[in-house]
Amino acid sequence: MNTREIHILRKKFIFIFMVSVILSVGIIGLALNSATRIINVTSIHRTLDGLIKYQDDIESVISGTEDPFSNNAGLIKAFSEFMTRSRHFCLVSKSPDGTFSAAVYYGYTGDSIGSGDENTSVSSRYIEYAEKAIESGNKYGRYGMNYYEYSGSGDGSAVVAFIDCTSEINSGSRLLTITLIIGLVALLISYLIVRRLSLRIIRPVIENNRRQKEFITNASHELKTPLAVIRANTELTEIMNGPSEWTASTLNQVDRMNGLIQNLVMITKSAEQEDKSELSEIDAGKAVNESVTPYESLAAQKGITLERNIEENVTITADASKIRQLTTLLVDNAIKYCDENGRIIVGLKATGKRKKGICLTVSNSYAAGKDVDYNLFFDRFYREDSSHNIDKGGYGIGLSIADSICSRYGGEIKASWEDGMITFTCLLY
Repeated sequence: MNTREIHILRKKFIFIFMVSVILSVGIIGLALNSATRIINVTSIHRTLDGLIKYQDDIESVISGTEDPFSNNAGLIKAFSEFMTRSRHFCLVSKSPDGTFSAAVYYGYTGDSIGSGDENTSVSSRYIEYAEKAIESGNKYGRYGMNYYEYSGSGDGSAVVAFIDCTSEINSGSRLLTITLIIGLVALLISYLIVRRLSLRIIRPVIENNRRQKEFITNASHELKTPLAVIRANTELTEIMNGPSEWTASTLNQVDRMNGLIQNLVMITKSAEQEDKSELSEIDAGKAVNESVTPYESLAAQKGITLERNIEENVTITADASKIRQLTTLLVDNAIKYCDENGRIIVGLKATGKRKKGICLTVSNSYAAGKDVDYNLFFDRFYREDSSHNIDKGGYGIGLSIADSICSRYGGEIKASWEDGMITFTCLLY
């Protein structure tokens, strides 16, 4: 895993963590506000039930004959908690003949209430609300800042009790606002904390990755000297005593070791970050053609037909050497594993938004590829030939490097098989 992949993994972790925090804070906030609302509405409905139950006592206030709160402990218990916060409540009565009358009561002092039925405009508004409530047929409801309860009888008479709940509704709105503010602050703090801590956590991994690259580079450099000495001594032995199967085997293994070293260096370089400022718009078709041309003679020697299907004027902002390296890796792989007297097709076309990306495809004949798990092809050091036969060469890292190049340009590489042809499709943006 290179430094870029480590940072991508860190960003994914931060994203998942923040989504979890958002869900947790959201659920807690929703539960808190829902519970508060349920408690308030339950209290309001209980008070409305009391208004309906004690409507006869309350209406006696209209005539001024009795203060229903002075001698009725049940009524006091029903309203004492709520009326200390409510501005007013109202009773609207409907007689059997369809006549409406309203009585509005303001405030609660503990020993008396004041009648507001002289306020014609307020009474008219509540009568209008009552008509709508009776028409809807709902027992409980709300109009504006007022909750109501409707109770009717078989003779056509009805009563609708209203309570002004401005305080409760405003309190609920303030609680929601406070919850949102606290939630946003909590999210911001959580993001800053996880961002800082995740950076500290991955720092040793990045440092270990850097040291690993440094070790591979140094080891590769140091191994070249003894290999060069072994080659020189072996060649000198061949000059003095003539070639033999032992010297040929030694030289072959030296070549394999040199190839392995070069591939390890290639892996290390493929993981290095590119300087985006040095990238420029290149002719991708030219880079692909230049990479394919050297393989034409090799393909012809093996009886393989090499075809090109490359569009003209296909451009991309990238490093031309990476496009050539990607093409070389795929064409070299195709020649190694192409069926005898088969064919290879190299294709290139523009893709993506405003045709700023490219789609590179390399297909080759591969009759034995029907039941192969192509997802494993891009694992480093994986080869489909489990016996690791060295006749075809390679170390199982070419496709892994190709995958790394595609990922660097925000794209992907995938393999598919159809009608005896295996196709590697590379998308770069």
